[in-house]
Amino acid sequence: MKRAASLIAIALSLSAAPLLAQESTGDAPPPSDGEAATTTGARGQVYVPADFARYAPKNARDMLVQVPGFSIRDSDEVRGLGQATGNVLFNGARPSTKADSIDTLLTRIPATAVERIEIVDGATLDLPGLSGQVANVVFRADNFSGQFSWKPEFRPHYTDPLFTRGDISVSGRKGDIEYEVGLSNDNSSRSGAGGGTVITDGAGTVIERRKDIWNTHYDTPKLSGRLTWDPAGAAIGHLGAHYQREWYHYDEDGYWTSPTGPDRVRTIRTTEDTWNYELSGDFQFALGPGKLKLIALRSFSHEPYSQEVVLAPVDGSPATGDRFTQVGDVGETIGRGEYQWKMLGGDWQWSAEAAFNRLGNVARLYTLDPAGDFVELPFPEGTGGVSEDRYESLLSFGRTLAPNLSVQLVGGAEYSTLTQTGMNGLERSFFRPKGSLTLAWTPETGIDLSLKIKREVQQLDFYDFLARAFLGDGNNNSGNNELRPQQDWRYEFEANMSLGKWGSTKVQLVYVDAEDFVDIVPVAGGESVGNIPKASAAAVVVSATINLDPAGLKGMKIDASVDLETSSLIDPFTGEKRSWSGFEDQSANFSLRHDIPASDWAWGVAADYGHYQPNYRRNEANRTWEGPVFASIFVENKDVMGLTVRATFANAINARSRRERTVYEGVRGASAVLFHESRDRLIGPIFAFSVRGKF
Repeated sequence: MKRAASLIAIALSLSAAPLLAQESTGDAPPPSDGEAATTTGARGQVYVPADFARYAPKNARDMLVQVPGFSIRDSDEVRGLGQATGNVLFNGARPSTKADSIDTLLTRIPATAVERIEIVDGATLDLPGLSGQVANVVFRADNFSGQFSWKPEFRPHYTDPLFTRGDISVSGRKGDIEYEVGLSNDNSSRSGAGGGTVITDGAGTVIERRKDIWNTHYDTPKLSGRLTWDPAGAAIGHLGAHYQREWYHYDEDGYWTSPTGPDRVRTIRTTEDTWNYELSGDFQFALGPGKLKLIALRSFSHEPYSQEVVLAPVDGSPATGDRFTQVGDVGETIGRGEYQWKMLGGDWQWSAEAAFNRLGNVARLYTLDPAGDFVELPFPEGTGGVSEDRYESLLSFGRTLAPNLSVQLVGGAEYSTLTQTGMNGLERSFFRPKGSLTLAWTPETGIDLSLKIKREVQQLDFYDFLARAFLGDGNNNSGNNELRPQQDWRYEFEANMSLGKWGSTKVQLVYVDAEDFVDIVPVAGGESVGNIPKASAAAVVVSATINLDPAGLKGMKIDASVDLETSSLIDPFTGEKRSWSGFEDQSANFSLRHDIPASDWAWGVAADYGHYQPNYRRNEANRTWEGPVFASIFVENKDVMGLTVRATFANAINARSRRERTVYEGVRGASAVLFHESRDRLIGPIFAFSVRGKF
């Protein structure tokens, strides 16, 4: 216990920051410790609606984000459906959708329907794949209810106002049928930045100066719904569907000057207007000594893309330019069965899954001729199809070894066939063992430890098999028909400690040993996405929620976290050790919230810091980031004619858009520098407003 206590002390010293929330009186009751009323009877903490009254929550997400020490982790982008991932359950079950985020699902559950939120260790549940802290949201919609939000945003520089962000949803019950329907455009955005870029040669002499301004318009309206059939007895079924449109437009205009040539105007126009749908369902019923769950999912996405870059001298000389277009159709069909039963003092599950993924893509490349017309160039390597047929079977066993010690063991394998059609078509098959071992130990009340060792296979992006042009930087991928799925050994340790009325703290240790790591590698004809034999990464994450009520600061709390990471691989071009491309090796988050006692007012501040390693290609190292620190402050009133109204001043300390890019004449580091690009662009303040209510 002394070791655990000292570890927590280290955690507190690294993340000592207070975060708080409470009722209007400032005296919200602490969560109850003891038996959580889950279907498994696992021990944990139980939060009831009264614990969140101070926040005037409108939905389940408003509640869950205020649970001390808990951070919502979305389901992983796994192959097929796989076993449960993420850390949120709904009435003890995982969602059978892949397209809806956990945030979206939580937002559709009205706060009035939530009975309790249980925080338990995932390894103690009868759902294989979970580990660490897991939230089970227990809810039941008895009456019709609705909720809505509107979240406009304004920026004084380079960016159009955003008026279209918001959502509306309704839920209710009719007999044995519970329903949820929502329309959401919460992921919409308007962004932009502008400023100067200095281009120097290998000797440091300025060879060009640029003034560029860019902005984006992004909207993603999604209509989604879910039906639950829950009759008396053991049977329960869910049916879900969504249809979504996505509109993304990127415009950049630049004025380039050079001491050795004419001034030039550059324009970039990028559009990506897509649509997608998903149909999913599951049905669980008693069968023999256990229960059988059948799951099916079908998704499809139509993804046209176009990018055009034109560089026009202001002296009237012929312009140069390129255009790249592609139209991809992506589909996935999944069938899965899970049979659970009890035997030998534990919980067993056998699962079998078949997943069929498809991509059909047509890509075209054009160049601008002296007459100002785009002329198509031969580009057969960008057109083709990629498919994967995958079959997986896993057997899991979990049981309690002692009153405070649980184990979960999963073992099995997958067999897949990858087929590429078109230029350089190829078919290959793979057999991959996979599984996990998870231990959960509660050495004493208030301290939970978990250890997970997992062998997993990552999902490939099928577009990486085909050639593609990136016109903004003059790069291209040649395509790689020998790309293989990445395999990881992943080791995770998590320690959670309750600090009673003071809050909680958490320490996470992660180590990843990767085989066939996916990155840019040399291929015949140039470079493309491929595999590096070995790579590794490690992380230490320390987080804490500190309630300041016991210190006399009623209604105030602090959330803070520090994430330190490292990564390593052997560069396939230089043979030297380096970090993973674009790897975030440092991050920190801090937020303070004060719900003023005996009032409907709250205010808070937040700050986020992140540091990223460069992205690497054959002849360049490119580090692009925003920051280094984004800070914001908000003021909120929780009862403006029954509405919750918030005003936020974001980017309060002038985080900027930066880039440092070095391009070499040949292989990076083994040839002379061709040029260096140093960019510094203004983002400016962001003013956000939100109105949230229910009906």
